[in-house]
Amino acid sequence: MDQVRLELLGEEQFQESMRLSQFAFQYTRSEQQLEQDRIRISEEPSERWGVIVEGQLAAQATVMSLSTYIGGRLFAMGGVAGVATWPEHRRQGYVGKLLVHLLQRMRDKGQNVSFLHPFAFGFYRRYGWETYTEHKTYTIQTAQLPPRKPYSGGFERQVSYEGLHDVYEKYASRYNGSLTRSELWWKHRIPNRKPGQPVLYKDSEGNAQGYLIYEVKESTLTIHELVYLTRGAYDAIWSFIGQHDSMIQKVVWTAPIDDRLTDVLPDPRIRQEVMPYFMARIVEVEAFLKEYPFLAAEQEDRVCLEVADEHAPWNNGWYQLHIAADGSAEIARSSAAPEEGEVVKLGIGALTSWLLGYRNTNDWGRSNGIEGPSEALNRLQARIPARTPYLPDFF
Repeated sequence: MDQVRLELLGEEQFQESMRLSQFAFQYTRSEQQLEQDRIRISEEPSERWGVIVEGQLAAQATVMSLSTYIGGRLFAMGGVAGVATWPEHRRQGYVGKLLVHLLQRMRDKGQNVSFLHPFAFGFYRRYGWETYTEHKTYTIQTAQLPPRKPYSGGFERQVSYEGLHDVYEKYASRYNGSLTRSELWWKHRIPNRKPGQPVLYKDSEGNAQGYLIYEVKESTLTIHELVYLTRGAYDAIWSFIGQHDSMIQKVVWTAPIDDRLTDVLPDPRIRQEVMPYFMARIVEVEAFLKEYPFLAAEQEDRVCLEVADEHAPWNNGWYQLHIAADGSAEIARSSAAPEEGEVVKLGIGALTSWLLGYRNTNDWGRSNGIEGPSEALNRLQARIPARTPYLPDFF
C-alpha cells in the first residue's frame, strides 16, 4: 500500500515543485526565470504543501498570506494557488486532502476568508468555495472610443510602480475582494502580470487622481489597469487613450463588472464579454461575522443562521446573530435549532457570495442557495454593504 503524507515543502524541494508546476500549467521557465521565481517565493509570505507518495511529490498547493478589502475593512485572506497533481496520481483524493489541510492552516493563522482561481468551478464548489467576482472585457474599435474632452492637470509617465500605490489603495477599498498590495506585490507580481507603461494622472492642483498601466502591441492598446478616484480622472484617462488613435486599431480592457463605459460612447454597441473569475470561501464563520462591517440602522436585528460546511466542520451549526444599531455584531453558537425565531439555512458557499456582495436576496429567489423567511432574508440584506466585488489581480 502506498505511503501517503502531507509535507510542508521547503527550498530543497523547489526544483521538484517547479517541474510539476511547469507541467501542470503548461509553461517553461529558463534558469534565470527559475532563479527569479525562487527569490520571489522566498520573499513572499506563503506556505507550499505537498502530498508525498512513496517519497515522491504527487500533488501540491500553496496558500499565500494576503489581505483583502471587504466593506472598506481589511481582512486577512488565504490565497490558494498553484494546485497541481501529476496525471498518474490524479483522482486519488490528494487535492481534496490538501484543500482540507489548507483550510485548517488558514484557520490557525486567523485568515477567515480564502480566494482562489479555479481550473474548474464545479470542483471547488464541492469544497465550499463559490464564485464571488466577474470581469467584463471590452473590445473597442478606435472609431468607437469616447470623444476626447479637455481636462485640467496632466499625465506623468512613471519609471516605476511606486507612485501608483496610494491611488490604488483608495480605489481598491471601494470594492469587495480587492487586495491591499504590499511592496513585494508591486515589485514581483505587477511587472510580470501587467507589463507596459505606467502613467499617473494629476489634477490641476497636483493631486494624483488616477493612473493607467497599458501597452501597445500589434495595433492593439491593452489596458492592464485603469484606476480612477473621480469622474474627471476617468474622463481624462479616456481622453489620453484617445490620443493613441493614429497608432492603434482597437482597445481591450478587462474592467470591473459595474463599469458603465457604454454610457459615454457615441455608439455603445461594442463587444462585451462577462466571465466568472475568482472564487471565495469563508474559513471561520464566527470570526468572519464578528469582523464583518454590517451597516448601521435605526434598530437592532436578530436572526439565526444554520450553516452547513462539509469540509470545515467547525463551521457547522447554528449562529444567533445580533446586529446592533451601530452595525457591530455579536454571535452566539448553539448545538441545536432554536425553538422560536426565524432560521436562515444556507451552505458556506452561499453565505460567502452573499456577504461579499456577489448575490442578494433577489438572486436567491431564483435559486436554491438559501432557505428562510423572506422577511428575515430582507432584514439581513439591508445590513449588508452594497459594494461591487472586484479583483484586478491574479495569483
